[in-house]
Amino acid sequence: MGSPLIEAVVEDLSAEAAGLPPALGGLLLGGVAALLTTLGGLLALLGPRVGRDLLFDVGLGFSSGVMIVASFTSLLLPAIDLGGFGRALAGFLAGVAAIAALERATPHLHVVKGYEGPGEAARRLRAVWLVALAIIIHNLPEGLAIGFSYAADPVEGSVVALAIGLQDIPEGAAVALPVLAANGSPWRALALAAASGVSEAVMASLAGALGYAASAMLPYALAFAAGAMVYVVSHEALPESHRAGHENAATLGFLAGFIVMLWLDTALG
Repeated sequence: MGSPLIEAVVEDLSAEAAGLPPALGGLLLGGVAALLTTLGGLLALLGPRVGRDLLFDVGLGFSSGVMIVASFTSLLLPAIDLGGFGRALAGFLAGVAAIAALERATPHLHVVKGYEGPGEAARRLRAVWLVALAIIIHNLPEGLAIGFSYAADPVEGSVVALAIGLQDIPEGAAVALPVLAANGSPWRALALAAASGVSEAVMASLAGALGYAASAMLPYALAFAAGAMVYVVSHEALPESHRAGHENAATLGFLAGFIVMLWLDTALG
């Protein structure tokens, strides 16, 4: 996939998004990531039926590399340019605190580490739903990143949506595989993978609308998304990718994601 093709895709996406109301523009770009998440779930169902394999760890590593670069080049640095270091720092810390609070309040399941959350909810939620919920938590800051980047610049938002969509393919597989292993239903596995992507599109739509409605708050919003993404990478994605003995593969995945997002951001910026 060469640079001219990427540029053409980004140009078409940004042109379509720029001509829509803010919420719909964010939804369009978030929908790109949602579709690619669903594609990942479909590809997983066509492959070996296992609940956890090398793909999961490489995918989380790749996701982490993309998110780290996007946090700085597409979110945090623009936030500093728009509002100064103090506002950017406040938004960044608020994003960290918000995702940390959400993680503590919401029960979810790490594939290796196991259940994490309020004890009473463990009796009410089945393990397969907890696995999907873990990926949805990962997707929330990605949706924020797409929406707020689009609010700042439709072209930048299109770059972020495309890059995050690429790393959502293994995340879709990460949702589908455990669900399939748990109940043997490919349709339910695919539905949950699609739902995790839809959550990202909805968040991108909300962030797009908020970014335009409150332009003075945009530096805080961009930095908020950056803080949320950095927290997810540090606290969830990278540690999880190194727990099953695939550290080298996960690190290679991280480097690949880092390079892909850096190339997309610099080649098109």
